[in-house]
Amino acid sequence: MAALTLGALGVVYGDIGTSPLYTLATIFSPATGVALNGPNLIGAVSTIFWALMLVVTLKYVILILRADNRGEGGGLALTALAAQAVSSRPALRRALLLLGVFGATLFYGDSIITPAISVLGAMEGLEVAAPALKAYVLPFSLVVLVGLFLLQRFGTALVGKLFGPVILLWFLVLAVTGVQQILREPAILAALNPLQAARFLAERGWQVWAALGAIVLALTGAEALYADLGHFGRRPIQLAWCALVLPALALNYLGQGALLMHDPAAVANPFYRLFAPEWVLPAVLLATLAAIIASQAVISGAYSMTRQAIQLGFLPRMALRHTSAREAGQIYMPAVNWALLVGVVAAVLFFGSSAALAGAYGIAVTVTMLITTALTFFVVRHGWKLPAPLAIGATLFFLIIDALLVAGCAVKFFEGGWFPLLLGLLLFGVMSTWARGREQLVASIRSEGLALQPFIDSLDLGSVNRAQRTAVYAVADGETVPQALLHNLKHNQVLHERNLIMTVVFAETPWVAAKDRLEIEALGPGFWRVRLHFGFMDTPDVPQALSLGAAQGLPVPLFETSYFLSRETVVPTPGTGMAQWRETLFAAMSRNAGGVAAFFSLPDNAVVELGTRVQI
Repeated sequence: MAALTLGALGVVYGDIGTSPLYTLATIFSPATGVALNGPNLIGAVSTIFWALMLVVTLKYVILILRADNRGEGGGLALTALAAQAVSSRPALRRALLLLGVFGATLFYGDSIITPAISVLGAMEGLEVAAPALKAYVLPFSLVVLVGLFLLQRFGTALVGKLFGPVILLWFLVLAVTGVQQILREPAILAALNPLQAARFLAERGWQVWAALGAIVLALTGAEALYADLGHFGRRPIQLAWCALVLPALALNYLGQGALLMHDPAAVANPFYRLFAPEWVLPAVLLATLAAIIASQAVISGAYSMTRQAIQLGFLPRMALRHTSAREAGQIYMPAVNWALLVGVVAAVLFFGSSAALAGAYGIAVTVTMLITTALTFFVVRHGWKLPAPLAIGATLFFLIIDALLVAGCAVKFFEGGWFPLLLGLLLFGVMSTWARGREQLVASIRSEGLALQPFIDSLDLGSVNRAQRTAVYAVADGETVPQALLHNLKHNQVLHERNLIMTVVFAETPWVAAKDRLEIEALGPGFWRVRLHFGFMDTPDVPQALSLGAAQGLPVPLFETSYFLSRETVVPTPGTGMAQWRETLFAAMSRNAGGVAAFFSLPDNAVVELGTRVQI
């Protein structure tokens, strides 16, 4: 438990742990209109504290963490769970899937903004240490970020062991520096009274939205508690939050408020002003390490999210490399890595500071929180069968809070909030186009293909040359004759002794047990229909899965098996179906999708690919 809790500190809480770098400074920036005085300081810190209690502690730590999908968490896992809960209502199920996919696309915006704002916020401490270093904040930040992405290919097995101890030290420093200032100005402890938060918000008038949009920065990273559920389990994440993270964050925010009560001039960067001048540079170094760890967590999360999206059918196959021989979850996806690098560098150069990036940060996080609340309702009401009044009441309570936070961030739309929303909409268009295109592709193959069972029944096996090997035909639709089989008969005039018509099905669960992996159906002499079942977190190793057939009377010898793949060339055509531009986009994605052989771990020297053109 101790090891898992320490590990959760490093991976789960890096993002929310670096929020004190910029949150309070943003709340009292000129853009919010919040005057810097004692009552407002107490009210702002009180609002932060109670937001952490209600949104993070009550909603995520106590409630959302219980909604696991066979141990896994995260947006797509919750989406799959909600879809299962309403499986008897296809229209609602599809709507929930689309809603969950949109929430997942916003995570990519977070994966771009988090590294940029965290590293910039850490590096801005250089300006506090020596104002002459201000010109170096941007280039130094870019060097750190580019280096971080360049090192991704080597994995995190080595440095990952340091994540927990470094973040542990970070939270201890947050707590100690906060306590020092609280002792100097104990009046700030009035912020623990929730009435101070209510007064502060009520006094803001129409400017309450700007204040909320800044306060929400203290909550960024809350989704990571749920997203990393599968790595550490519920108890270590809850223990780390309650025993260390929440107290350290609360003490630091109280400490920054106390500092500003007796030294208002520190408002430009209250976090680094907590330190004595000689400790500022070590604090910058520790903050930079914490920012790198926070960035690594969302980068790894983006890889994991992409793999889940691929296996749930929302993205085309991409190259994936395992960076650890012992940890299956440690993966590297080059295409995602370089896309994130371009996005992060563009965000740093375009916005230029953590204060400017704050406008872009909150909206992606709060909309994701809103979607999480909505999806959780269908899990607790239709999946867990909780009483309607309880499910509706709890959902409405959190929906109101989430909606207020979204509205607060929406006022910053033109200050940068458009950035993650635009990125999310573009990715949503790509993911929904791929899912819809695959549906049309399978439908087209089915309508134009030959029915499998009548074809097998009509074969004159005595007049066909037989190869004394096993042929595995990987197909999207197991009810029609594979094009590769027809090509084999027509051009090579040969039929294998054993023919397996294989489809791979990815379940809406993270893992599928070995006993449920393989499903075999005899179709006739020498023919079997085989279905392989994988979870969206499983590594789809087809040869290993087929080896389980021996126990069911269908051995598949590794060195006597050939894999025949039909590579479809998609031809967009005007008419029914998707819009022409979406069909063209789908055709381009299909053309550039990663190879089936590598994705399914097929041996290179046993694969035969045959092309076919399919109109959609």
